[in-house]
Amino acid sequence: MTVSISSLWFFLSLFWTLPEATPKAKLSDYGFFQGVLAEQIPAGQVYPYSLQTPLFTDYAEKLRFVYLPAGQKAKYDDKEVLDFPVGSALIKTFYYPIDFRKPQKGRRLIETRVLVHEENGWQAFPYVWNEEQTEAYLEVAGESTEVKYIDLNGKKKKHAYAVPNVNQCKGCHNRNEKMSPIGPSARQLNSDLEISDYLVASATSLYHSGNQLKNLDDLGLITGMPDLSDVPKIVNWQDQSASLNDRARAWLDINCAHCHRPEGPANSSGLFLSIHNDDPVSLGIMKAPVATGRASADFSFDIIPGKADESILVHRMASTDPGVMMPELGRKTVHEESLQLIRNWINSLP
Repeated sequence: MTVSISSLWFFLSLFWTLPEATPKAKLSDYGFFQGVLAEQIPAGQVYPYSLQTPLFTDYAEKLRFVYLPAGQKAKYDDKEVLDFPVGSALIKTFYYPIDFRKPQKGRRLIETRVLVHEENGWQAFPYVWNEEQTEAYLEVAGESTEVKYIDLNGKKKKHAYAVPNVNQCKGCHNRNEKMSPIGPSARQLNSDLEISDYLVASATSLYHSGNQLKNLDDLGLITGMPDLSDVPKIVNWQDQSASLNDRARAWLDINCAHCHRPEGPANSSGLFLSIHNDDPVSLGIMKAPVATGRASADFSFDIIPGKADESILVHRMASTDPGVMMPELGRKTVHEESLQLIRNWINSLP
């Protein structure tokens, strides 16, 4: 779709106070990619990355990149997302393969979210791809579209997909009332990049297969890195060789803990789902809900060990009712696989 200058400024005035640097009208204006934009080939100073356990967004696949200004470095952090310098950008493109079983059949790019670290903090800008797949345009008011694809089981799927508006972006990325990235923490990056997911141009040829944090360190793009053996690592939630507890906690950490933490917008719930939380009550075990209304239905506790289907956590994950479901944003469908994982985990608790 094409956004006129007048409508662009109108929506900007409605939804947020302009940051110091006005966002670009088109994704291509940033220069993050070279060649054909839809091929997502990173340009210089743009580096692909992947997460051990990514956040669920209606079964969309994602391409992730970080842009670091020349001469600047990210700072290592043991628990939180890496501290990226002012001028950095995190770029995430959401797409659906036409057929999940046969990626060679092509894909449809839906949106690209750009988080820019400015002097006054992080700003989020959503860009929606046109039907021709030649460009993505700034859409601060968000957008709803329909997606179609064939899933891994060979079933035809069709459902709504919502591109968030800028205020919704701020809602999920809120930490202590400031916008903050969610994904690229040391524990998530302590893994090999899935190089097959990207067409990496010669500009980033040094950033190849192997541990992502080590690659960043070798390229001189990160400071404060300890020995790799001392870096925490979260499991891949789909890794059947990992423990059920570790897989469930990894999924809850990335999908829920950005809000459900003392510094997050869901802090009043008293439910804290970070991988670092070891307190059973604030983790939800035999914990009564706080002001959830009908969202808790007739259930009494967030998690009842051994009784997943009597636990509020499962009830809300299994719902698509806007007044009940969790997460509240970022999905229109139920993530059946993770729902089963959390059911199994709760039923395994003593």
